[in-house]
Amino acid sequence: MMTMGRGEIRISLLVLLAAAAEGYDYGDALSKTLLFFKAQRSGRLGSDNSINWRWDSALSDGKAEGAELVGGYYDAGDNVKFGLPMAFAMTMLSWAAADHFSTHSDLFDAIKWGTDYLINAHTQPNTLFVQVGDGDSDHLCWMRPEDMTTSRTAYKIDEAHPGSDVAGETSAALAAASIAFKQRDSSYSHTLLQHAQQLFTFATAHKGSYQDSIPGASKYYKSYQNEDEVVWAAAWLYKATNERQYLDYVVQNAASVTDDCQMKEVSWETKCGAVQVLVSKIYMEEKQELQGLQKYKERADFFTCACMQKNQNAADNVELTPGGLIYVRPWNNLEYASANAAVMAIYSKYLDGRGVRCSNGESLTDDQILEAARSQADYILGKNRMGMSYVVGVGPKFPQRVHHRAASIDVNSEAYRQLSMDGPERLCAGGYAKFYPTSDPNPYVITGALVGGPAKDDTYLDARDSYEQSEPTLSGTSTASLLFAVLSSSHNHGAAAAVQLMHSIVSKWSVGNTQYCHHKVVITAANSNTTITDLKFRIDHLSPGTTLWGLSKLPPQDNEAGIFYALPPWANSIHSTSTHTVLYVQRCQQAKISLLSYRQL
Repeated sequence: MMTMGRGEIRISLLVLLAAAAEGYDYGDALSKTLLFFKAQRSGRLGSDNSINWRWDSALSDGKAEGAELVGGYYDAGDNVKFGLPMAFAMTMLSWAAADHFSTHSDLFDAIKWGTDYLINAHTQPNTLFVQVGDGDSDHLCWMRPEDMTTSRTAYKIDEAHPGSDVAGETSAALAAASIAFKQRDSSYSHTLLQHAQQLFTFATAHKGSYQDSIPGASKYYKSYQNEDEVVWAAAWLYKATNERQYLDYVVQNAASVTDDCQMKEVSWETKCGAVQVLVSKIYMEEKQELQGLQKYKERADFFTCACMQKNQNAADNVELTPGGLIYVRPWNNLEYASANAAVMAIYSKYLDGRGVRCSNGESLTDDQILEAARSQADYILGKNRMGMSYVVGVGPKFPQRVHHRAASIDVNSEAYRQLSMDGPERLCAGGYAKFYPTSDPNPYVITGALVGGPAKDDTYLDARDSYEQSEPTLSGTSTASLLFAVLSSSHNHGAAAAVQLMHSIVSKWSVGNTQYCHHKVVITAANSNTTITDLKFRIDHLSPGTTLWGLSKLPPQDNEAGIFYALPPWANSIHSTSTHTVLYVQRCQQAKISLLSYRQL
């Protein structure tokens, strides 16, 4: 609403962030999900390990094969390292960083822990280790990774045993990470890019599905197609290098990921919906008049309309539960819901006001698409039939009996002590007898884990043996992290007001046919008895070269895009009796100011 007064046009803008009955704190949810990756770490955890119930483990991985495969992440509630979902998880986390949705230090730590391992797994230009451990033998034991006695065989793909799907996904992960680290660590970024380019060449020269080379992989992470990962890698490499060869590959192989691809889900197995959105940004920003790129844009629209049930043919739409959750399949459904929502949210940003027109004749605005994505996040965080958060450690009610070996075995218990005294083999079977079947809550809270989620009727069984619902995964939690990162960077998400911004236009003038405005933003605490400190903002639509008074840019290593700001040191807090003023001059379109993080005293 606009009112005239004292020569100013006042526009009240509430920046909404803190959790309340009407909304959720996506920044806090992001921070929590990143802790899950610390709990999943394999290898030497170091003195800064903050998960006190996790210790060093699997320190001989790769030794028998002559490779350094110590590190990386355990996949889920088990102790196997599966390369395809791990690489996908790193791509999702890197997307959040590469597109500047978050500068959280734990995000970069989580990415680097994974990409360090992927680099080590890429031992030769055409050789990539893609699995450590055997799913069958691992699943015979219920034991902590620190106590493992199961097989740690390492499996690889090479020229004679190709796997263009996992090679492509690993290339995509490293290319996306190279963008994320470009400003923070240029040397590491260069290393990441070199490996990404080599793996892309390997994937294009030696096509094939990795489970044909590693038969045991198909039981756990079967890949039904392999071209979508290679096109996905090409898109990320073009974004990282601006080299035309990668864009040409995207255009030349458009049919394989537009006409012949699953367009109702994004997951570790199918990248089709995600690659449409990523390539659409290239098409819209660079105005590349290439028919192949236009097709990607059309299919990105189709994917978005499918997620919102706006395609004319009902069979072209995703299914929703009665409570409104995107439903793809019974096992680990929240990965698909959070992944689809994250990609929708990103697309709403890329569209930049263009919106989408669906085949049923409806037009969707960017805000409507973002709200649809937000509804999935809100469901995950508690707005659901069960009234619980499906992210462990978030909110007052969350899963207590997560299907997770390390989190469910109390190392201080008498049962564990007795089993340990009887030898490692007793820990294997004894874990299933002593710890797996109990109805007691897990002794350790695996904060940030996104569990598999509710059934088709929105019900959830909080039991360890209900693994379709209660097991968390790297891939699922990574897509939730990406979703929360995008939403926490948004300037209008539906949570309680933490601060209030009053945007004023102090004066206007014209230079030729261009009108300029002197903008003023007054920041106040929204609650009368609250002091807010360490505020960090994202500012969009600030014209290049515009000087901003009253906020300080974050250091370049945390601010490659130059859009992140903080209160200056001399005014680092706001309380009920104080205000803080920000001034800038540009054309009369106001900048979008988003509150990213803060501390409440």
